[in-house]
Amino acid sequence: MSNKTYNVGVIGYGWAATAHIDAINATDQGTVKAVYSSRELDPADLKKAHGSNITPYLSVDDMLKDPTIDTVSITSYPIQHKDQAIAAARAGKNLIIEKPLALTLEDCRAIQAAANEAGVKACVCFEVRFISQFQSIKKIIGEGLLGELHYAEVDYYHGVGPWYGQYRWNTTTENGGSSLLSAGCHALDALLMVMDDEVVSVSSMSAQSSHEIFAKYEYPTTTVTLVNFASGKVGKVASVIDCFQPYYFHTHLVGSEGSLLDNKIYSNKLHQRDKAWTELPMALADSGDVADHPYQDQFQAFFDALDKGEDMPFTSLNESMKSFEVIFAADKSAAEGRPVTLEEIRGNG
Repeated sequence: MSNKTYNVGVIGYGWAATAHIDAINATDQGTVKAVYSSRELDPADLKKAHGSNITPYLSVDDMLKDPTIDTVSITSYPIQHKDQAIAAARAGKNLIIEKPLALTLEDCRAIQAAANEAGVKACVCFEVRFISQFQSIKKIIGEGLLGELHYAEVDYYHGVGPWYGQYRWNTTTENGGSSLLSAGCHALDALLMVMDDEVVSVSSMSAQSSHEIFAKYEYPTTTVTLVNFASGKVGKVASVIDCFQPYYFHTHLVGSEGSLLDNKIYSNKLHQRDKAWTELPMALADSGDVADHPYQDQFQAFFDALDKGEDMPFTSLNESMKSFEVIFAADKSAAEGRPVTLEEIRGNG
């Protein structure tokens, strides 16, 4: 166990913030010491809810001036992320940033530049990479049980309607951005993790439910993206936030020696006698409730990396920027009805 400790200030106090606070407090090194909210918060209520002494602030700047705070967790509205992340980086604070990092590629790059210039480390909340399902999949691929992957589908099905807290601000382009930025980014990021290859281009299409709940969205709530990789691999990501069904994170990988479907595997390497799936004992990404997300494992990895002065594995800012470049390329493709190369995105922004 590390002897180092990290005092964390949280920006925003909504649903995601409560999950962040409890996950940070459950790590070996992290303790939440402060929270900024536009609402007045009672320190006694915060301690009762989270078990630690937390100082509430009504000003982000005042919290950032606290010399005892060395790390900031940003759980505010996405439209606020850029200014808050840059201010925190310039104040010398390490960063935990909830997805999406920001709503434009320019803003994402500004955050990256500020963090690199300040020499602070950052964690982006693509926490699905840390769930048992995808940690197990990485090991399965590494052991060669699927052979060489050539095709993969990772799809996000989760109806984001009035029953889900995000809906009240998520329906506008200004605040939600797109189907991928809003939620489906987890699926695209997971695809990039398992394929582990350079993206060359994407081609996306969009659609939208006619139901009155989803018709309120200012942007297409369903997108389908084909991803072309440098080695010739192909991937597909559907981001569907206008569906009536249980949460489903569909995962289908196809390789030269076998296939994996969600928590089931078939592999020539296992010498299976029958053409039947074998079920794997792993926790699936099967819930949109942030309380079920593997934040604790992700934040533990972040603090462990801070101990070593290194970028964290899987979800560092520089690694996550690769996913956001593909996301913005996909949204551009859907909007303009044409394939978009990553060279174009990196050249023009």
